[in-house]
Amino acid sequence: MQRPAPTEHIPYYEYYVSLVPGDDILKVFMEQLSEVRAFVDSVPEEKERYRYAPGKWSLREAMGHVVDSERIFAYRACCIARGETQGLNGYEQDDYVANSEAGNRSLRDLFEELEHQRRSNVSMLRGLSDAAWKRMGSANGDPVSVRALVYIMAGHVTHHLQVFRERYGV
Repeated sequence: MQRPAPTEHIPYYEYYVSLVPGDDILKVFMEQLSEVRAFVDSVPEEKERYRYAPGKWSLREAMGHVVDSERIFAYRACCIARGETQGLNGYEQDDYVANSEAGNRSLRDLFEELEHQRRSNVSMLRGLSDAAWKRMGSANGDPVSVRALVYIMAGHVTHHLQVFRERYGV
């Protein structure tokens, strides 16, 4: 699997794509589950509600955002892989977090949801043809390919793991 070309996504997403090592994206997906699990296991329960600054998400809310984003990017990838020609809607991450009630769930519970979502995504992605991986569509008014969405998903998780470690002190 080749990495997505810069023409397969808007420049904003290049950061996420650049965080993904190598070309075996499905291997990266599965390795990330182990990395996220180890992170979740290392967080004391009293730290799960921590906010590194006023108005910032708690660690639980940030993990809920990771789960929501995984689901939304996977939906977009599925739609485009199946040949959807209509533009797919964007989403307002702050509104989603505010309405998710992730702050009332444990980090472990949120990880389990991410794990189920990620394993389901891997099953779907393994069944895609080369043509489906390269298929282009539109999300949030911007052009994007299936493989770009998948690299964005992986890079998004890596980004948030970095933020968790740097800003949440865990």
